Amino acid sequence: MLNLFFIFMRDCIFCKIINGEIPCSKVYEDNEFLAFLDITPINKGHILVIPKKHFVNILDCEEDVLKKIGPILKKLSLAVKKGVNADGIVIGQNNGEYAGQVVMHLHFHIIPRFKEDGLKHWPKSNQEYSTKEMNKFAEEIRNNII
Repeated sequence: MLNLFFIFMRDCIFCKIINGEIPCSKVYEDNEFLAFLDITPINKGHILVIPKKHFVNILDCEEDVLKKIGPILKKLSLAVKKGVNADGIVIGQNNGEYAGQVVMHLHFHIIPRFKEDGLKHWPKSNQEYSTKEMNKFAEEIRNNII
C-alpha cells in the first residue's frame, strides 16, 4: 500500500511543480505552501494554493496544515482581489472525483469574480427536506463527528 502512495506522488502534477520538474507562474511560496496561476483559469488571476506535502484532499490533510493555510488563503485572496481589481473572490476546494477534484493533491482555488463575468453561481436546488428528514440527517452527521 505504501509503495502505491509513492507511485501516486511521483505522478502527481502538483508534486512535480513543487519539485521544479514542471514550471509555474508562482505568486507565493514559503517552506510549506506554494501558490501559482492556474493554467486554465476561470477568470484571469485565478490561482491555486497547495501544501508542499502531498495530501489527496482535505479529508486526509493534517490539522496543523489546515490551521496554517487559512491565513495564507486570506492574504492571497486580498492580493488577487486588489491585483486584478475583482469585484469578489471565490475560494473553492473539491474533495474526490465525484466532487469535481481533477488533481488528487489538496489544492484551493482562489478565483476572482467580476460583476459582468457571466459565470453562474450555485445552481438552484430542487431538493427540500421534510422536518423529520432534516432532523434525521442532522442527527446522522452529529453522530459521525469525531
